[in-house]
This record gives sequence, C-alpha cells and structure tokens, in this order.
Amino acid sequence: MALQKIPTIGLIELPLIGLLDRGGTFQSELEINHYNDYPLVSKQILLSNLRAAGFDARLIDLRKGDHQEEYGRVTWRNTEYSKVYLGGRIQDLDPLAHTVWGITNNFAAHREIACLTIKHLANEGRPVIVGGSDAIAEPQPYLAAGAAAIVLDKSGAANAPLLDFILGRAPREELSGVILANTDRQPPARIRHLLHPQDWPIPDKSVIEQCLGTQYSGTSMPKNRLKLGSVMTEIGCDRHCDFCQTPDYRLGYRAMSPERVLSWLVAQKEAGARSVPNYSDQFLGRILKKGGRNDILAIMRSSRELELAICWPNGLELKKATLGRGIERKGRTDMTPDEELIEALWGWDGKTGCYAAYIPAERPVFGQENYAKLLPWQDHCRIMESIARAGVPNIRYGIMIGFEDDSDESLLRLEEAVSELYERILAINASVNFQVTPLSLVPIPGTPQWNTVCNSDLLRFDDPSIFGNFRTSVVDTRYLDYGKIADWQAHLMRIGAP
Repeated sequence: MALQKIPTIGLIELPLIGLLDRGGTFQSELEINHYNDYPLVSKQILLSNLRAAGFDARLIDLRKGDHQEEYGRVTWRNTEYSKVYLGGRIQDLDPLAHTVWGITNNFAAHREIACLTIKHLANEGRPVIVGGSDAIAEPQPYLAAGAAAIVLDKSGAANAPLLDFILGRAPREELSGVILANTDRQPPARIRHLLHPQDWPIPDKSVIEQCLGTQYSGTSMPKNRLKLGSVMTEIGCDRHCDFCQTPDYRLGYRAMSPERVLSWLVAQKEAGARSVPNYSDQFLGRILKKGGRNDILAIMRSSRELELAICWPNGLELKKATLGRGIERKGRTDMTPDEELIEALWGWDGKTGCYAAYIPAERPVFGQENYAKLLPWQDHCRIMESIARAGVPNIRYGIMIGFEDDSDESLLRLEEAVSELYERILAINASVNFQVTPLSLVPIPGTPQWNTVCNSDLLRFDDPSIFGNFRTSVVDTRYLDYGKIADWQAHLMRIGAP
C-alpha cells in the first residue's frame, strides 16, 4: 500500500512594501532594505503551536530576496507613487507546494499585497487561511481574494480545529472564532475556550532559529547583541482605548508566570539570541494583580542573569510605573515614579538590562484628553528623567499628531515642550540616543476612532497603502490639511539625536 503523504502547512511572512516616487525615493512605514530581518515573534508562536498540535508547519519568508515589483499606483500630496514590494517573488511560489497555506496580516498597509498573495496561492484550489488584525477588522477583501477562512481568535485556540476541518478531518473541538468562506452557517465568532499564553508550547531550537533577527527598529544593534530573539509574554489589555482593536478581541488580560517567561528566555538564548524584544502590548498589566510587581522584578532579574539585552518595541505604560499604578482612589492617584521598578525595566549596566525602548508618549502635552492612560505633563517629565537615570542607551519617543483640534499653535507648543524635555534628558544622560518619532493619526479599521474619523469627513484617503501607513498623513484637522501634518511630522523628527 502506498504511503500517504503527510499534509504540510505553509506559513507565509509577507514581503516588504513601499511607495516609490519617480526619483526612486521611498515613502514608506518600512524603510526598504532596512527591515527585512526583524525577529518573527508571531510566526514563532504559530509554528510551535501548530507543530505541538500535530501539524507539519513550515515558514516561507518572503521578506528575503531582492525582487522588486510594482503592484499599483497612488497619488499623495500631488505626487504619484508606485506601490512596490521587495523580497521573494510571489509568482515563484508553487501553489501546490503545501496542502494548506496560512497568511497573517496585522496592517491595512499590507492588505493589497496579502490579497495578491492569496489570489496566487488559491488559484490551484489549495485552501488559504488568513489571520491577523486587519483581516479580523475587514474580512471581506480577504474572502474576495480567495481565502477559505478567516481566524478571529487571537489566542491560537481556533487554529488546530480549523485545520482539522479544512483537511477534511473531524475537528478536535467544535469550530469557533473563525469565519468560513462560501457558507451561510457560520461558527460562533467568539472562541469558546481561549488558549492562555501560559499554555503556548515552548518553541524548539529549529523554530526559534528560523525566527531570529538581526535588526531592531530605529537602533543599530552592536554585534555582541546579535542575534535577536523575541517573546510575547501577555495577550490582551486592561485598557479600552478607542484607537485600539485589542478590546474587541475579548481576551481579557492573560500573562505568563515568571517561571514560564524564564523558560522562553532560556530557549531564546540556547538558540543563539543575545537580545530579546518583548512584543507584549501591556507587559505592566500584571502589576494590577496581587504579587504582580514582584513578578515583574523576578522576570527582569531572570533576563539579567541570562545576560540578555531586553527591548520594548511596543513600549510600556508609564502610568503603571508609578507608585499609584494608575489606579484612581477617590479621584486621585500617586504619580511618584517607582524608582526600583523603573530601574528593573529600563536600567542598563553596559552589559545587561534594557538596551532599547519605545516610549509611547502619544500626546504628553496639549492633547492628553485623547488618551486616558497618559500622565500629566510634569509627572510625565519626572518619570522620563527617572528612565534616563536608569541608563537605557536608546529611546524612541513616539508622539501622535493629527487630532481634530491640532493647529500650528498647538503643535508649536508641543515642539517646545518635547525639545525642553530632550535637553533635560541629555543633562542626565549625555550619551543617550534619544529619537523623536512623530506619527500621524492613522485610524485603525474596526476601532471606535476609525468610526469617529470616518464620520467627521476629515479622512482624505481610502487607499489602504496610504491610510495604513503611519508615515503618510491621511487626516485633516479643523485647522490644518493632511499635507501640513506631514510637514509637522518631518519638522518634529529633527528633535533628538540625528
């Protein structure tokens, strides 16, 4: 009897994208040729989950390669741009190479290239499963491109039953947390049983090695800090910000234990990592639970004992690093910086600790009403000074502009305040690489902010390659058009280290 071929699952990492003008200059959220070797945290989690569930899952990284191809055109600020992708050639993929294909896309800017990939792979009849934030928010373009199913669950629990179903097997659990193509009878949209990060399988060495990187956003990593591993030690968030999709995922807040985090860090180091970015959106959420502060200190102590450099690419909520933890009691909270906690999170001794951190300042002054999680300006400055004293050598300071009430006057005051803060930071740590990263307001589909902006008639573009890109402003304010916001982005970027 002939041996039955074991089905394989091909997991696609999409190629890089950019907008190219006639002079050959890129205008893109991804600087072409600079971001093709980030560590792949979500693929690491997905590969290990699927393999532990008994599937032969394999990574196809389309970021690798030097093929450049135009896939459309768009006009922004009276300049026509070519939409291009760079990496492996999509048409070179054999649609029959794997039994099932998987594509993850979290960003609207990548929607078109994801759909082009889906169309190519589905052309020979092999099913393509799609997940990620943008597909959850706007599933129809992906289904129209030929996707067999959309995964709505962010915990990983829906993946194995869905693959059983797609492969014609009896699902190990009743389907939920997915959308199926070409059927009127849909499974429940909400997953029945979430998968806790504590129960994510520790990836084996071969998986981690495939997902290691050599690049980190905005920072040149020294050779002795390469390669970069990656972890995500929590899912969900305790906040309900109107610009974020996470509250709609109904994950609650679920965090790994310090012992489990240590196991992940050990696995990263054994696979060759010397630095480990933690991609959690709300690492400090655990501080709200009994014993949470001690857990944070234990995790950071473990990373130091392993001589790993930790990075915070998504930032940490500064309000939770105060003695009051951001919890209001009788309308008040203690904004005093928790110096021991700050030292643990952002401290660097030249060898271990925090090597690079994104600070989600958002609107630290003049516009705070848009963010409930922000500290008052003076308290913000005080905690930033504490972070500078802790010694973190690389800070990307993210600010958001383009709100409805933004004007030249309010942005000028923002510039003055941030410039003054930069000088105060330098006075404490003259060697810090402090970079201001001004981002334009980009409403994310599916969020309350998206609905508000669309209803305001201030959104100027409906092309996802534009409105999904933090580098290309897309929203007018009541006083400034989107082009002026773009000018302010370029202007504010001059604050800080070159």
